[in-house]
Amino acid sequence: MVLSMPVTGVFTTNAYFYIDDNTGHGFLIDPGAEADAIVAVIGERGLTIEKILLTHGHFDHMGAAEVLQQALSTPICMHENGRAYVENPRWNLSEDCGLSIVLRDVTYLADGSTLSLKDNPKFSLEMRYVPGHTTDSVYYYSEKDRIAFVGDSIFKNSFGLTHFYGSDKETLMISVTKRILTLPRETVLLSGHSDPTTVREERSRPWYATHL
Repeated sequence: MVLSMPVTGVFTTNAYFYIDDNTGHGFLIDPGAEADAIVAVIGERGLTIEKILLTHGHFDHMGAAEVLQQALSTPICMHENGRAYVENPRWNLSEDCGLSIVLRDVTYLADGSTLSLKDNPKFSLEMRYVPGHTTDSVYYYSEKDRIAFVGDSIFKNSFGLTHFYGSDKETLMISVTKRILTLPRETVLLSGHSDPTTVREERSRPWYATHL
């Protein structure tokens, strides 16, 4: 089961639950805000969150992570380059919005890491590195369910911004065209700030052809 939950702090971001229907256990991806509302959904649905996964270290994707980590007694996981963002309010952009959000208890993982459930190791996501929007951007991919949680690397008919710390447009376009849009065409792309789309749809866009 995939459940999308828009949460709003300074910005509105799509948080996602990816849950094993057989066990009720799963992952929470990019909890950017509204920790209490997220906890309420978890309680109402009887879910057990085994890991909090971050697609990158911008504050609108991890603003509620520390509160949820404590409330749920679960680890926060992200790419190994994420420390530069989550420990620096300037890089994670919270400072620009009058905030100072920092994460210190984070499990940093390498590209290609597999994250599996304890109760069902066959239910898993693979972390794949796609720098460009940030230097730590990843997506989480399920080959079995043909879904990818892509953060802000690509949106429906668009792609991530590249005017932030560590951003680079050329790098992003390589990541999008070579590492995301080479997935099977029926793969559903679940982003941080748009409706779902598919690899097939995005490969048909005019902008895609110009960046091959």
